[in-house]
Amino acid sequence: MSITDVAAPSFVEKLSAAKAASTVLATLTADRKNAALRAVAGALLAAESRIVEANERDLAAAREAGLSASLRDRLRLDGDRLASLAAATELVATLVDPVGETVRGRVLPNGLRLDQIRVPFGVVGAIYEARPNVTVDIAALALKSGNAAVLRGGSAALHTNAVLVEVLQEALVASGLPAHAVVTIDEFGREGATSLMTAREHVDVLVPRGSAELIRTVVRESSVPVIETGAGVVHVFLDESAELEMSVDIVLDAKTTRPSVCNALETLLVHEAAAPRLLPPVIAALQAAGVTVHGDERTRSLADGVVAATEADWAAEYMSLDLAVAVVPDLDAATAHIARWSTHHTESIVTNDHAAAERFLAEVDSAVVMVNASTRFTDGGEFGFGAEVGISTQKLHARGPMGLGELTSSKWVVRGSGQVRG
Repeated sequence: MSITDVAAPSFVEKLSAAKAASTVLATLTADRKNAALRAVAGALLAAESRIVEANERDLAAAREAGLSASLRDRLRLDGDRLASLAAATELVATLVDPVGETVRGRVLPNGLRLDQIRVPFGVVGAIYEARPNVTVDIAALALKSGNAAVLRGGSAALHTNAVLVEVLQEALVASGLPAHAVVTIDEFGREGATSLMTAREHVDVLVPRGSAELIRTVVRESSVPVIETGAGVVHVFLDESAELEMSVDIVLDAKTTRPSVCNALETLLVHEAAAPRLLPPVIAALQAAGVTVHGDERTRSLADGVVAATEADWAAEYMSLDLAVAVVPDLDAATAHIARWSTHHTESIVTNDHAAAERFLAEVDSAVVMVNASTRFTDGGEFGFGAEVGISTQKLHARGPMGLGELTSSKWVVRGSGQVRG
């Protein structure tokens, strides 16, 4: 479907207005953008009752529709989460503005001065599901990096996103900026999302966030350049030398603190030499926290109450209190398992062996690899980005948590004094 096939002409008008707004944003000073971001943060807090009321309507509809507990958790936006979003927006205002930064430069022998500088993309489109926090995160990062944002947040968060965008636009206008620096196309439904994927004349880059199916669809059908964010089949490997207390702490944190997010642990691998020592207490702690363990034969022989794992479990992004567990012969087998089943999001090793740690870091091909740390740290806020557009699992342009720098491109500025090539 082309963009002109959407029945309502205001779809084209919205994207055109966003494109026009992007030219204004691209030339703003850091002070103007920071003032607008602080206005947005204040407006979010002031509108808490409006936002939470809209979110409760979406949550009620989600329960009636039978959405999973993990999706409802992602959908929920209460006062505490809203305060966190406002704080993250304030933090974005404190970050260094990447626009205009010189990436590299030199003077040629003929006297030409070359500088490669960071510039905004222009219009950033985002397609995502049941994640109203993404509405604020992307809007804040887009504004600070000089981009306009076109948002398709999905039907599950329809009421929440509509109010959020209203609040964002009110704050922008109060700051003297164009309202269409942030727009939603939710009212155009799936046809609007499909048309956004082909709107090359209006949208410069598209970021999908959501299920593996949604991401595959956008990558497959979009003619707009896509920065791919990936599903999180995330692994932790307990090496032979792993300490018990550290292993329990990291595994519990990675799995149970918020199981519905993409950086949550989904598969635990354990070195066979350490399995009798580590697995019984680790599994007991997981089960005490309500986790259902899906284990291979060796795991089941070491702990009670473990469900037999199938091959599908190794590919599962559960987003729930379920965990796949396998005992592996050694580090080579662990990295081979990860290479086979990982979505290249985040993997961590727990070890006291420096050589094993360095091998793991070098050999595992994921956006984020860790030693002795919970996978839940793969997050733009935790990395100091204030917020994130998503976790990129591709290898072109951006990889890992995407902050301000990842929402910029570059251009070459050439300054001469009459030189000709001849």
